[in-house]
Amino acid sequence: MEFLLIAAVIAVAVAVVSRSQNNGQTQLQAHDNRHLEDHRAEASRWVERLGGQVFNLDGTDEASKQAMADASERYTAAVTELENARTPVQARLAKDTAIEGLYYVRAARSAMGLDPGPELPTTDGQERAGRVTEDRTVEVEGRTMTAATEPSDKTPHYYPGGVVAGRPVPAGWYSEPWWASALATGVWMMGSMMMFNMMFAGMAGVGYSGQDFESGIGEGGADVSDMGGGDGGDGFFDGGLMGGEGGDAGGDGGGFFDGGLFGGDGGGDGGGGGFFDGGLFGGDGGGFFDF
Repeated sequence: MEFLLIAAVIAVAVAVVSRSQNNGQTQLQAHDNRHLEDHRAEASRWVERLGGQVFNLDGTDEASKQAMADASERYTAAVTELENARTPVQARLAKDTAIEGLYYVRAARSAMGLDPGPELPTTDGQERAGRVTEDRTVEVEGRTMTAATEPSDKTPHYYPGGVVAGRPVPAGWYSEPWWASALATGVWMMGSMMMFNMMFAGMAGVGYSGQDFESGIGEGGADVSDMGGGDGGDGFFDGGLMGGEGGDAGGDGGGFFDGGLFGGDGGGDGGGGGFFDGGLFGGDGGGFFDF
Protein backbone atom coordinates (compact mmCIF):
# COMPACT_ATOMS: atom_id res chain seq x y z
CA MET A 1 0.00 0.00 0.00
CA GLU A 2 2.78 2.41 0.90
CA PHE A 3 4.50 1.64 -2.39
CA LEU A 4 1.33 2.40 -4.34
CA LEU A 5 0.91 5.68 -2.44
CA ILE A 6 4.48 6.75 -3.20
CA ALA A 7 4.05 5.85 -6.86
CA ALA A 8 0.86 7.89 -7.05
CA VAL A 9 2.55 10.91 -5.46
CA ILE A 10 5.44 10.64 -7.94
CA ALA A 11 3.03 10.39 -10.87
CA VAL A 12 1.16 13.48 -9.72
CA ALA A 13 4.42 15.40 -9.27
CA VAL A 14 5.61 14.42 -12.74
CA ALA A 15 2.30 15.51 -14.24
CA VAL A 16 2.45 18.88 -12.45
CA VAL A 17 6.04 19.52 -13.57
CA SER A 18 5.25 18.47 -17.15
CA ARG A 19 2.21 20.75 -17.28
CA SER A 20 4.25 23.62 -15.84
CA GLN A 21 6.95 23.13 -18.47
CA ASN A 22 4.39 22.95 -21.26
CA ASN A 23 2.71 26.11 -20.02
CA GLY A 24 6.08 27.86 -19.85
CA GLN A 25 6.98 26.80 -23.37
CA THR A 26 3.56 27.89 -24.63
CA GLN A 27 3.91 31.29 -22.99
CA LEU A 28 7.43 31.69 -24.36
CA GLN A 29 6.28 30.75 -27.86
CA ALA A 30 3.39 33.19 -27.62
CA HIS A 31 5.78 35.94 -26.52
CA ASP A 32 8.15 35.19 -29.41
CA ASN A 33 5.25 35.24 -31.86
CA ARG A 34 4.04 38.61 -30.56
CA HIS A 35 7.62 39.92 -30.74
CA LEU A 36 7.96 38.75 -34.34
CA GLU A 37 4.60 40.19 -35.32
CA ASP A 38 5.54 43.54 -33.81
CA HIS A 39 8.68 43.63 -35.94
CA ARG A 40 6.80 42.46 -39.02
CA ALA A 41 4.21 45.20 -38.54
CA GLU A 42 6.94 47.83 -38.19
CA ALA A 43 8.71 46.56 -41.30
CA SER A 44 5.43 46.45 -43.21
CA ARG A 45 4.82 50.12 -42.46
CA TRP A 46 8.15 51.11 -44.04
CA VAL A 47 7.69 48.75 -47.00
CA GLU A 48 4.26 50.24 -47.75
CA ARG A 49 5.65 53.74 -47.49
CA LEU A 50 8.40 52.88 -49.97
CA GLY A 51 5.91 51.24 -52.32
CA GLY A 52 3.78 54.38 -52.36
CA GLN A 53 6.78 56.41 -53.53
CA VAL A 54 7.96 53.85 -56.07
CA PHE A 55 4.56 53.58 -57.74
CA ASN A 56 3.83 57.30 -57.78
CA LEU A 57 7.12 59.02 -58.55
CA ASP A 58 8.99 58.96 -61.85
CA GLY A 59 12.44 60.38 -62.47
CA THR A 60 12.89 63.23 -64.92
CA ASP A 61 16.64 63.02 -65.60
CA GLU A 62 19.32 60.35 -65.57
CA ALA A 63 20.21 60.77 -61.89
CA SER A 64 16.63 60.72 -60.61
CA LYS A 65 15.66 57.85 -62.91
CA GLN A 66 18.61 55.80 -61.69
CA ALA A 67 17.80 56.57 -58.06
CA MET A 68 14.17 55.54 -58.53
CA ALA A 69 15.27 52.35 -60.27
CA ASP A 70 17.42 51.54 -57.23
CA ALA A 71 14.50 52.40 -54.94
CA SER A 72 12.27 50.02 -56.91
CA GLU A 73 14.87 47.24 -56.58
CA ARG A 74 15.01 47.84 -52.82
CA TYR A 75 11.22 47.68 -52.65
CA THR A 76 11.15 44.31 -54.40
CA ALA A 77 13.85 42.98 -52.08
CA ALA A 78 12.08 44.31 -48.97
CA VAL A 79 8.78 42.69 -49.97
CA THR A 80 10.51 39.32 -50.43
CA GLU A 81 12.40 39.64 -47.15
CA LEU A 82 9.22 40.52 -45.28
CA GLU A 83 7.29 37.60 -46.77
CA ASN A 84 10.06 35.21 -45.73
CA ALA A 85 10.70 36.72 -42.28
CA ARG A 86 10.45 34.07 -39.59
CA THR A 87 12.50 35.82 -36.91
CA PRO A 88 12.69 39.39 -35.57
CA VAL A 89 16.15 39.75 -37.13
CA GLN A 90 14.79 38.88 -40.57
CA ALA A 91 11.92 41.33 -40.11
CA ARG A 92 14.36 44.08 -39.15
CA LEU A 93 16.36 43.31 -42.30
CA ALA A 94 13.23 43.95 -44.38
CA LYS A 95 12.71 47.23 -42.53
CA ASP A 96 16.30 48.36 -43.17
CA THR A 97 16.00 47.44 -46.85
CA ALA A 98 12.84 49.54 -47.14
CA ILE A 99 14.47 52.49 -45.38
CA GLU A 100 17.46 52.22 -47.72
CA GLY A 101 15.01 52.38 -50.62
CA LEU A 102 13.49 55.56 -49.17
CA TYR A 103 16.96 57.13 -49.12
CA TYR A 104 17.09 56.54 -52.87
CA VAL A 105 13.69 58.21 -53.16
CA ARG A 106 14.97 61.23 -51.21
CA ALA A 107 17.96 61.39 -53.55
CA ALA A 108 15.70 61.25 -56.61
CA ARG A 109 13.46 64.00 -55.26
CA SER A 110 16.47 66.18 -54.51
CA ALA A 111 17.84 65.60 -58.01
CA MET A 112 14.52 66.81 -59.43
CA GLY A 113 14.50 69.89 -57.23
CA LEU A 114 11.64 68.61 -55.05
CA ASP A 115 11.31 68.59 -51.29
CA PRO A 116 13.11 65.37 -50.24
CA GLY A 117 10.56 64.74 -47.52
CA PRO A 118 10.97 63.97 -43.82
CA GLU A 119 14.24 62.75 -42.36
CA LEU A 120 14.76 59.00 -42.16
CA PRO A 121 16.29 56.85 -39.44
CA THR A 122 19.83 55.70 -40.15
CA THR A 123 20.47 52.13 -41.17
CA ASP A 124 23.32 49.97 -39.94
CA GLY A 125 26.67 51.27 -41.13
CA GLN A 126 25.59 54.70 -42.38
CA GLU A 127 27.15 56.66 -39.56
CA ARG A 128 30.37 54.68 -39.85
CA ALA A 129 30.52 55.24 -43.60
CA GLY A 130 29.92 59.00 -43.52
CA ARG A 131 29.34 60.97 -46.69
CA VAL A 132 31.20 62.55 -49.59
CA THR A 133 32.06 66.14 -48.68
CA GLU A 134 33.97 67.23 -51.77
CA ASP A 135 34.04 66.42 -55.46
CA ARG A 136 36.96 64.22 -56.38
CA THR A 137 38.05 62.42 -59.58
CA VAL A 138 40.67 59.67 -59.75
CA GLU A 139 42.22 57.48 -62.43
CA VAL A 140 42.21 53.78 -61.60
CA GLU A 141 43.42 51.14 -64.04
CA GLY A 142 42.58 53.35 -67.01
CA ARG A 143 39.12 54.27 -65.66
CA THR A 144 38.10 57.75 -64.61
CA MET A 145 35.91 57.65 -61.50
CA THR A 146 34.26 60.55 -59.74
CA ALA A 147 32.62 61.08 -56.35
CA ALA A 148 30.48 64.18 -55.79
CA THR A 149 28.18 65.79 -53.27
CA GLU A 150 25.48 66.52 -55.86
CA PRO A 151 24.03 64.65 -58.85
CA SER A 152 25.08 65.52 -62.39
CA ASP A 153 25.35 63.94 -65.82
CA LYS A 154 28.80 62.69 -64.75
CA THR A 155 27.65 61.39 -61.36
CA PRO A 156 24.18 59.83 -61.77
CA HIS A 157 24.65 56.92 -59.34
CA TYR A 158 23.64 57.49 -55.73
CA TYR A 159 24.55 55.42 -52.70
CA PRO A 160 22.97 56.17 -49.30
CA GLY A 161 26.03 55.08 -47.33
CA GLY A 162 26.70 51.87 -45.49
CA VAL A 163 29.07 48.95 -45.06
CA VAL A 164 29.62 46.73 -48.10
CA ALA A 165 31.63 43.53 -47.65
CA GLY A 166 33.14 44.86 -44.45
CA ARG A 167 34.13 48.29 -45.77
CA PRO A 168 32.33 51.62 -45.41
CA VAL A 169 31.06 53.18 -48.64
CA PRO A 170 30.22 56.88 -48.05
CA ALA A 171 26.89 58.35 -49.07
CA GLY A 172 27.19 60.40 -52.22
CA TRP A 173 26.84 60.56 -55.98
CA TYR A 174 29.22 58.57 -58.18
CA SER A 175 30.10 58.19 -61.83
CA GLU A 176 29.50 54.45 -61.59
CA PRO A 177 28.30 51.97 -58.96
CA TRP A 178 31.76 50.58 -58.23
CA TRP A 179 30.48 48.91 -55.03
CA ALA A 180 27.93 46.75 -56.89
CA SER A 181 30.12 43.68 -57.42
CA ALA A 182 31.23 43.61 -53.78
CA LEU A 183 27.59 44.00 -52.72
CA ALA A 184 26.65 41.00 -54.83
CA THR A 185 29.64 38.76 -54.07
CA GLY A 186 30.85 39.93 -50.65
CA VAL A 187 34.39 40.33 -51.99
CA TRP A 188 36.36 43.48 -52.82
CA MET A 189 38.82 43.06 -55.65
CA MET A 190 42.24 44.67 -55.53
CA GLY A 191 41.45 47.46 -58.02
CA SER A 192 38.46 48.53 -55.96
CA MET A 193 40.55 48.69 -52.80
CA MET A 194 43.14 50.93 -54.44
CA MET A 195 40.40 53.10 -55.86
CA PHE A 196 38.81 53.45 -52.43
CA ASN A 197 42.05 54.63 -50.92
CA MET A 198 42.75 57.09 -53.72
CA MET A 199 39.19 58.40 -53.73
CA PHE A 200 38.64 58.98 -50.03
CA ALA A 201 41.99 59.31 -48.27
CA GLY A 202 42.05 62.63 -46.44
CA MET A 203 38.45 63.53 -47.28
CA ALA A 204 36.67 64.99 -44.28
CA GLY A 205 33.34 63.43 -43.41
CA VAL A 206 33.94 59.92 -44.74
CA GLY A 207 34.40 56.87 -42.55
CA TYR A 208 37.80 56.01 -43.96
CA SER A 209 40.51 54.57 -41.74
CA GLY A 210 43.10 51.85 -41.82
CA GLN A 211 41.19 50.01 -39.12
CA ASP A 212 38.10 49.89 -41.33
CA PHE A 213 40.06 48.22 -44.09
CA GLU A 214 41.88 45.84 -41.78
CA SER A 215 38.55 44.59 -40.43
CA GLY A 216 37.07 44.15 -43.90
CA ILE A 217 37.15 41.41 -46.46
CA GLY A 218 40.14 41.35 -48.78
CA GLU A 219 40.80 39.88 -52.16
CA GLY A 220 39.39 36.39 -52.47
CA GLY A 221 37.44 36.77 -49.26
CA ALA A 222 40.48 36.68 -46.94
CA ASP A 223 40.34 38.69 -43.76
CA VAL A 224 42.77 41.56 -44.24
CA SER A 225 43.45 41.71 -40.51
CA ASP A 226 45.11 38.31 -40.82
CA MET A 227 47.40 39.40 -43.64
CA GLY A 228 49.37 42.14 -41.93
CA GLY A 229 49.81 41.87 -38.22
CA GLY A 230 52.54 42.73 -35.76
CA ASP A 231 53.29 45.91 -33.92
CA GLY A 232 54.56 48.16 -36.63
CA GLY A 233 51.75 48.93 -39.11
CA ASP A 234 48.74 51.08 -38.49
CA GLY A 235 46.95 51.37 -41.79
CA PHE A 236 45.72 49.41 -44.74
CA PHE A 237 48.16 51.24 -46.96
CA ASP A 238 50.62 51.86 -44.14
CA GLY A 239 53.45 54.06 -45.28
CA GLY A 240 51.40 55.75 -47.99
CA LEU A 241 49.75 54.69 -51.20
CA MET A 242 52.57 55.78 -53.47
CA GLY A 243 55.42 54.77 -51.26
CA GLY A 244 57.87 56.90 -49.34
CA GLU A 245 60.01 55.95 -46.41
CA GLY A 246 58.04 53.11 -44.90
CA GLY A 247 60.95 51.58 -43.01
CA ASP A 248 59.99 52.15 -39.41
CA ALA A 249 56.37 51.45 -40.21
CA GLY A 250 57.38 47.92 -41.05
CA GLY A 251 58.47 47.03 -37.52
CA ASP A 252 57.20 43.64 -36.59
CA GLY A 253 54.18 43.49 -38.80
CA GLY A 254 53.07 46.33 -40.98
CA GLY A 255 49.99 47.25 -42.89
CA PHE A 256 48.49 45.54 -45.85
CA PHE A 257 50.64 47.53 -48.24
CA ASP A 258 53.31 48.36 -45.69
CA GLY A 259 55.95 50.68 -46.98
CA GLY A 260 53.88 51.99 -49.86
CA LEU A 261 52.31 50.56 -52.94
CA PHE A 262 55.13 51.40 -55.29
CA GLY A 263 58.16 50.98 -53.16
CA GLY A 264 60.31 52.82 -50.68
CA ASP A 265 62.53 51.44 -47.96
CA GLY A 266 59.92 49.29 -46.32
CA GLY A 267 62.11 46.79 -44.53
CA GLY A 268 62.31 48.38 -41.11
CA ASP A 269 64.22 46.89 -38.24
CA GLY A 270 62.03 43.95 -37.51
CA GLY A 271 61.50 42.18 -40.79
CA GLY A 272 58.35 43.66 -42.27
CA GLY A 273 55.47 41.29 -42.69
CA GLY A 274 53.11 43.39 -44.80
CA PHE A 275 51.40 41.78 -47.74
CA PHE A 276 53.43 43.90 -50.14
CA ASP A 277 56.04 44.81 -47.54
CA GLY A 278 58.67 47.12 -48.92
CA GLY A 279 56.58 48.14 -51.90
CA LEU A 280 54.85 46.36 -54.70
CA PHE A 281 57.84 46.54 -56.98
CA GLY A 282 60.72 46.11 -54.63
CA GLY A 283 62.75 48.46 -52.46
CA ASP A 284 64.90 47.27 -49.61
CA GLY A 285 62.18 45.55 -47.66
CA GLY A 286 61.67 42.40 -49.65
CA GLY A 287 58.60 43.27 -51.69
CA PHE A 288 56.20 40.85 -53.25
CA PHE A 289 57.89 41.56 -56.59
CA ASP A 290 61.34 42.22 -55.09
CA PHE A 291 63.77 42.82 -57.93
